[in-house]
Amino acid sequence: MISSAIARILRLCSVAGLAISAHWAAPAWAAGAMTTGGLTSQPIGHYDFCKSNPGECNIRPVNLDPAKMTDALWRRLTSVSAGINAGVKPMSDLDHYGKDEVWAYPDDGYGDCEDYVLEKRRVLYRMGMSLADLLITVVRKPDGEGHSVLTVRTDKGDYVLDNLTDKVRAWDATGYRFLKRQAIDNTGRWVSIRDGQAVLVGSVQ
Repeated sequence: MISSAIARILRLCSVAGLAISAHWAAPAWAAGAMTTGGLTSQPIGHYDFCKSNPGECNIRPVNLDPAKMTDALWRRLTSVSAGINAGVKPMSDLDHYGKDEVWAYPDDGYGDCEDYVLEKRRVLYRMGMSLADLLITVVRKPDGEGHSVLTVRTDKGDYVLDNLTDKVRAWDATGYRFLKRQAIDNTGRWVSIRDGQAVLVGSVQ
């Protein structure tokens, strides 16, 4: 059965989708694809998440091709991201669970950045996307603080869904430094991201 929290989030996604459709124009898809390196360490929060949810951390997607970007997929990504951003209330792990670095689905309606990522990944997967194209990603913000986002792989480049903005952005237009992400061929493994310094559009090189 679908939880009331998830049902509420899906309703918000639908409402967000209607609002986006009313003001929607085709984006200029121009993202590049991240260059990944070798296997790297698994974030401790994901390690603990995998101990609690082992079935989610040994999936090996069969189709490793990036998702085909279409107008419909763009609208779906934007509406899901905006809907979940609206449906989940931000709360630190320390306030929520009494300790740091707890990765969990925000079924009670509260969460921090990793929890938003997990929920967006879960919803998009249930909508038919491959887990090879929905990758939990660890970044560093310009202020040096660690952060997590969802990377969506497409044939038009890699895009980021972020709880700090409702906009779906090209990964290299976020201003984040990209550190590591899930491997496309195994949901329990992580790879480094080479030359992971994304730049703000219009910034001085």
